Parts: sequence; structure tokens; C-alpha cells
Amino acid sequence: MSIIRFALLRHGVTDWNAQKRIQGRSDISLRAETVQTYRNYRLPDDWCNVPWFCTPLSRTRETADALSISPISVETALIEMDWGQWEGRRLPELRAELGDAMRVNEDRGWDFRPDGGESPRDVLQRVEGFLRNNDLPTFGAVTHKGVIRAVYAAARRWDMMGKMPDRLDWECLHVFEWLSDKGLSISELNVPLSTLVEVS
Repeated sequence: MSIIRFALLRHGVTDWNAQKRIQGRSDISLRAETVQTYRNYRLPDDWCNVPWFCTPLSRTRETADALSISPISVETALIEMDWGQWEGRRLPELRAELGDAMRVNEDRGWDFRPDGGESPRDVLQRVEGFLRNNDLPTFGAVTHKGVIRAVYAAARRWDMMGKMPDRLDWECLHVFEWLSDKGLSISELNVPLSTLVEVS
């Protein structure tokens, strides 16, 4: 039985985040003020000396660079959920436009699927594939909200219907364990980044 312990951190804020637009695979960079904010933080000590990954999207690499995470490897399996034709749109607009069809889709939970995109179940399957083929006992990754939600939901045994059972702080690390025979479990949620102390 192999055990993997890993921490997931969401990337910082982009203009599309601030505008509440769906990003998905769209490659949107961090806001300049977000980069500056993250330069005042570092990883917690326990996570400084483990291998780290980011995704092919620049917002994860920019977050890692601002936090001085180096070296870092790119891992495609951890990329954001593909929102297909809905990328760049806002959810309230889609709900108003699609009406009952959108409500039915959202009520599918794990099998919710944007037009031309992925479901959360698809996201989980590729993340679990990465975990099964990974020989690192511990690692961290700067990734995306959709990835963290899918991992959290599987670990929490949440059906992705209604409100999340726990409040996740998207500026914190969320730590999970993967056991080859039991799957995902939660180790620790909302682990804060360390604040740099200026020396006068």
C-alpha cells in the first residue's frame, strides 16, 4: 500500500477572477497587485523542501514565482477544468439564459458539464491517474479551484450538490492523502502561507 501526502494551492487573482468570469483553460495572467501581495508570503516550513508542480497555465507559474517556489515542474493532469464554450462568461448570465436546462445540469453534481467542456468527474479521474502513476511520497502543486474542489469532494465524500461542507480559504494550502487501496482523504484544510517579516 502506497501513501502520498500532497498540498494544493490555488493560483492568485486574475482580472477574470475579479470580474467573476469563468476561466477554465483560458490563459489569463495574475493581476499586478496580486503578484505584489504574494511576494510578501512564502510556503509554510513543512512544504518548502518538497517537489512542487504547477499547470501549463501562466497564472499558476506566476503564483509560484511570486512565492519563490523553485524548482517547479509543469503537470498537465492538474490543469483547470475545461469549461468549453462557457469560458469568459459569468454563471448568473448563463443561468438566466439557459434557465431550466442549466438547473438540471447543475443538479447532476459530479456529472455537471459545460457545453464542450469537462465534468468534475473527468477532472478527478485525471488527477487520480496522476496520483496512481506518481512515486513521490510528498509533493505540492499550485493549481486551480476546479481541481481542488474535485479532490476535496472525493476526499470529503461530498456529492457536489448544494453548499460545500467546509469553507475553503483559496489563499491557503489544502492538504490531502492518497492511499492506493482507499483513495483520497483530507489531512488538513486552510493551512496559511507564511508572512515575510521585514528586517529593519
